[in-house]
Amino acid sequence: MPEAATILPLRKPDVALDEPSLYINRELSWLEFNRRVLDEALDPAVPLLERLKFLAIFSSNLDEFFMVRVGGLKQKVSAGIAVGSGADRMPPREQLDRISQSVRQQFADGNRCLREQLLPALDKEGIVIHTAKDLTDDQRRRLSDVFRREIFPVLTPLAIDQGHPFPHLLNKSQNLAVLLQRPRNLQRLFAVVQVPAVLPRFVTLPSERGVALVALETVIRLHLPELFPGMQLDNATLFRVTRNSEYEIDDDEVEDLIKAIEEEIRKRRRGFAVRLEIEESAPPEVSSFLLQALDLDPDDVYTVPEFLDFTGFFQVHSLPGFPHLRDPQFVPQLVPEFAASPNVFAAIKARDILVHHPYESFSHVVDFIESAAADERVLAIKQTLYRTSSDSPVVKALQHAADNGKQVTAVIELKARLDEERNILWARELEKAGVHVVYGFVGLKTHCKVALVVRREDDGIRRYVHLATGNYNPQTARIYTDLGFFTCSNEFADDASALFNYLTGYGELPQWRKLVVAPSRMQSFMLEKIQQETAHQQAGRAGRIIAKINGLLEPAVVQALYKASQAGVRIDLICRGICALRPQVPGVSETIRVTSIVDRFLEHSRVFYFHNAGDPQVYIGSADWMDRNLSRRVEVVFPVETPELKHRLINEVLAISLADNVKARELLADGSYRRASRDPSQPAVRSQERFLELAALNAQRRLPEAAQQVQPILPPKPPRGRRKRQAK
Repeated sequence: MPEAATILPLRKPDVALDEPSLYINRELSWLEFNRRVLDEALDPAVPLLERLKFLAIFSSNLDEFFMVRVGGLKQKVSAGIAVGSGADRMPPREQLDRISQSVRQQFADGNRCLREQLLPALDKEGIVIHTAKDLTDDQRRRLSDVFRREIFPVLTPLAIDQGHPFPHLLNKSQNLAVLLQRPRNLQRLFAVVQVPAVLPRFVTLPSERGVALVALETVIRLHLPELFPGMQLDNATLFRVTRNSEYEIDDDEVEDLIKAIEEEIRKRRRGFAVRLEIEESAPPEVSSFLLQALDLDPDDVYTVPEFLDFTGFFQVHSLPGFPHLRDPQFVPQLVPEFAASPNVFAAIKARDILVHHPYESFSHVVDFIESAAADERVLAIKQTLYRTSSDSPVVKALQHAADNGKQVTAVIELKARLDEERNILWARELEKAGVHVVYGFVGLKTHCKVALVVRREDDGIRRYVHLATGNYNPQTARIYTDLGFFTCSNEFADDASALFNYLTGYGELPQWRKLVVAPSRMQSFMLEKIQQETAHQQAGRAGRIIAKINGLLEPAVVQALYKASQAGVRIDLICRGICALRPQVPGVSETIRVTSIVDRFLEHSRVFYFHNAGDPQVYIGSADWMDRNLSRRVEVVFPVETPELKHRLINEVLAISLADNVKARELLADGSYRRASRDPSQPAVRSQERFLELAALNAQRRLPEAAQQVQPILPPKPPRGRRKRQAK
């Protein structure tokens, strides 16, 4: 298990812990995370099609970043706000300038990798993405047939003149800006053709070897004369617009939450432009025209040599075949406790169960809800839904349960960013089935992951609870790492019942027995636990903190960690994304190490370990150490106290994550990251591969053998020049 730190002399603070220079800017930290995603695309050790997938993820991430974060910053600049709202206090104008600089560098690296490495390597493997100049006469004839049958009917050429104003182009849409003129009139005309998002990004051509693809925009550009018959075409430039998608709802003015969100969604479709991506060969008059039409500044323009939208490469990644160009396939393992039991309820009644996704199957969670829906003994089901899949078996099970006459309650978060429309649809479908649908609170997002099943048994009513770090989404459960916990403990059941009553009714906050709930208690609880380790360290009992989280931004938590480090507490943070804390700052954070793991699965689970003077306390849940999680959301974190499950979290989930020296990057004090260092004499540890191996061993019920392979993770060595002293 992770050991407590060696006792270090108390270091008196010589700097104010709210000093802005001690905090990394949120936006720049996020861009560093996306840089780590891009690094996977640049890494020759990653399978070729997986590299292409990471390039698509990198692009998709940037789209959302511009839609939400950059749009908000531009609004602040327009409003004349001179000082940033984060603890770093960086002015919005400076943030935008540094974002632009970072994104341009990342774009250049991604395009260079695509052009010089990925496309040539794909070509050698038989996946050829043709440009217009590469096409043979036969291929052009085939494309003409495809264009007339499948593409032309969908296209709408849009003239722009005194009678036709510049159209409102869809967010993230690709478009062709066409310069043309009538044969007998030298007057320049301007038109736009939108590349339809309803069609596949790449058109497949017959090929004697492998797969031949042509981008949809290339096919349209080749056939523009058919859209503008009789006109002289001078130039066609590809461009793409990203629009602001952030919105705020005034809590005091909302009468009907669902209608208010639907109205904001409609406004979002017409949000102001925040970015223009355009081919670097674009004529100056086209760039100037688009800047004026979209009301953008030159700083908002990003020129691209060829492919404007890397997200289209998801289609290439999903091509059938080519197994040698992908990560090895895996099958999520069944958990023996469930597999060996007559039903899911018997398994949970026998013992508390921890499931580690995606290594262990999410089917157990689906089976829990489906079994409850079909079981005649089940009286009621209550569940929170933040995000779920488009064809959700969980939602269908809730509908089935209501059809069977059970009391079913679904707390649906309508404000789950970019999933609002889907959640509104599910809410209405569930209501039609007779489910009690609750939308939570206007001012707070309900982000916790909780399901409660009430069942009549021979010895009375029993309640079964599922708590998790991730969403009830079978699709993302195969690509996100998360933890789920099943129990029928009365203490957990009482808290889950109280939580749902709090979410659906009126009343003061209950006194929780096991759950730690935000926003009422979470921040103070986390601060108390950090201060507890600080006190232990100061009293001569070694303090130790390990947190596996997705983000760290809350200044109060950062300052508490700084104080703990000044006292000598050893702190390891496995923080996937945003991290405002600067580690290894002399006199402030010398004992803090921050790593980030980016690999084939998205790290999403949250685990909190506090050494507690040798009696470790371990918590998991839905909350990060972000201001939004601690103050503006309903979140749940809970203790794992069953000895074997606690042992697994400490010696498997945390220990192996800390040991990763293949996919882990270490945060430096300047905000940059470097690959985790590895002693050449030590074996390579890739944590996600190890978890796949352990899940297979556990499925065969050889867990003791697996656990023996996990070595305790020692704390980082003390900095040179600092003397150790023994614990009292």
